[in-house]
Amino acid sequence: MARRTGVGPDATAALAEAVFAHVDEVTATALQGHRRPVEAGDDRAGHRRRLLGLLAAGAPGPRLVAAAELAQWRLPATVAFALLAPGEDLAGARLGLPADVLCDLRPPYPCILLPDPAELRNDGRVRRLLGRPGAVIGPVVPVGSAGDSLRWARTVRDRLADPHGQPVECDTRLPDLLLWADEPLVHLVAGRRLAPLEALTAKQAARVASTLLATLQTRGGAPDVAARLGIHPQTARKRLRRVHELFGPALHDPDARFELEVALRGRLRAADGPA
Repeated sequence: MARRTGVGPDATAALAEAVFAHVDEVTATALQGHRRPVEAGDDRAGHRRRLLGLLAAGAPGPRLVAAAELAQWRLPATVAFALLAPGEDLAGARLGLPADVLCDLRPPYPCILLPDPAELRNDGRVRRLLGRPGAVIGPVVPVGSAGDSLRWARTVRDRLADPHGQPVECDTRLPDLLLWADEPLVHLVAGRRLAPLEALTAKQAARVASTLLATLQTRGGAPDVAARLGIHPQTARKRLRRVHELFGPALHDPDARFELEVALRGRLRAADGPA
């Protein structure tokens, strides 16, 4: 090349060095421009993970507002936590979820948080994820109570959920959650209110308890109780007479009726498992 152009070797070497330096500079600039969006995305992902942790921990409002601004996430009115089957690695599912869904899909306890659940539950991508075996969907709560939704979902998962079974909706298990909130207190109420059953045989006590619960949950007439229990109305009348012999005064006291139903529900769940 030097012979054809009349340029000496030293000049050629200097020109080559200048060209290579220019190429290096252009490449570095291009790489820097390429990295900025990625780093910004990484930062947002990190902020969203921290926000999810704050929501789970029940952080106070001002901290949530500040964290949501950093995460570029609009604070919704209501949220619901959902737990997915323990041990599943669902990291790839993140790409298929709506952008507003917060999630930590790493094992061993993958979970997501749905903002404005009534709207997002209609999204096909969300439905598919929550329809997986072992999923537990926490109750819908105000955003400041997100930690409660997570706590109740964990309780239901530990008590009821089958990792290979149908998804469980916590909103349909609120009575169970109430009974589990303070089991010693439920046992205390049961011991006091259901004391008349102690003198009966196990079979008699079970029959009277089911009739008493049906009485509390219906209008209390023989036809209603019979329909509730699937027995003949005449059989229901005989059982009702026994119920009134044992619990008559309490059946006319609203507070006593409430305590009786709590006690009976706790007793039946302890004997037979969740209804």
